[in-house]
Amino acid sequence: MAELHVELVAADRQVWSGEASLVVARTSSGDIGVMPGHQPLLGVLQSGPVTIRTTGESGDGTVVAAVHGGFISFADNKLSLLAEIAELSDEIDVQRAERALERAKSDADAAAERRADVRLRSVTGVH
Repeated sequence: MAELHVELVAADRQVWSGEASLVVARTSSGDIGVMPGHQPLLGVLQSGPVTIRTTGESGDGTVVAAVHGGFISFADNKLSLLAEIAELSDEIDVQRAERALERAKSDADAAAERRADVRLRSVTGVH
């Protein structure tokens, strides 16, 4: 099976690196799916879940991350997701994210509400 190498990097750390058969992310042009052999691309990431279908040594599986802003770049079967903020779904404290969402709604803080909503959608799998 063809693979692409994926690097998911946040401003403060490398979040995930490995081989994948498909990556789905939200860009300013809409959702995009990238598979091995995709045309080169450069885009702006929007806040949303990123889904990575993993392959290779770690086996077949799925990695989901909450990503908030950044860039996506693909060339030569190498995909780079350079995010302002990124968290793997298994790192997200659901109760804390729910409290943050409620607080953002009561404060009418649309940006904070969006971040909390993306974090919850990444954990629950509702995209």
